[in-house]
Amino acid sequence: MYNLLTNEELMNTDPDLATIAALIADPGRATMLSVLMGDITLPAGELARLAKITPQTASTHLAKLVKGNLLSVTATGRHRYFRLSNKDVARALETLALIAPAAHIHSLNDTLERKAVHRTRTCYDHLAGELGVGLTQALIDQGFIQHHDEAYEVTGIGERGFNSFGIDCLQLQGKRRVFARVCLDWSERKPHIAGALGAAILQRSFELKWIVRVSGSRAIRVTETGRNHFKNEFGLEWK
Repeated sequence: MYNLLTNEELMNTDPDLATIAALIADPGRATMLSVLMGDITLPAGELARLAKITPQTASTHLAKLVKGNLLSVTATGRHRYFRLSNKDVARALETLALIAPAAHIHSLNDTLERKAVHRTRTCYDHLAGELGVGLTQALIDQGFIQHHDEAYEVTGIGERGFNSFGIDCLQLQGKRRVFARVCLDWSERKPHIAGALGAAILQRSFELKWIVRVSGSRAIRVTETGRNHFKNEFGLEWK
């Protein structure tokens, strides 16, 4: 015999979206979360500077974000370093960015930062922005991958090409995560590649010094070496 739940009990089983929404709603906290979407770790003082708030205010905000499981913190000596708790937080923030209006620009630095982030950035653990979308399209054009609904499939040509690049696709497919997921880019409104393969491409690009991080930002920079090799290896023209 089934036990029917009352309306009040049913409501109590729903996720508490209001609490998470309230945590993200503050402009200072939203800015710090946005900066950390690049899968980077930053100290409290740097996050305060980037959010344009006092260290005391930042400390209060960061404590709330840690308590709400949106951030994790690591203590090193007298300093505390913060990062997003996991990739699910990053995906939720990235999805919200798809429906959020553009932030107001208050200075030339804000304009330059926005352009840099739109052009080349990381979406947690994979490439995004113009670079991520451009590389994904180049991989399709070169016959490395094929787009199927919400995922990408690697072809025989792709397996050989990625192996030459230093990525073992068979090994990646054995991991407990989606192999090659379609991720809609919030700034380009076009898909880029995520999942285990997307993360491996990003990591390998860093290892080969094709890309480097821009300090204190989600933005990354393509090196001269990277420019040449993205073209030679994947057919991506990058200027």
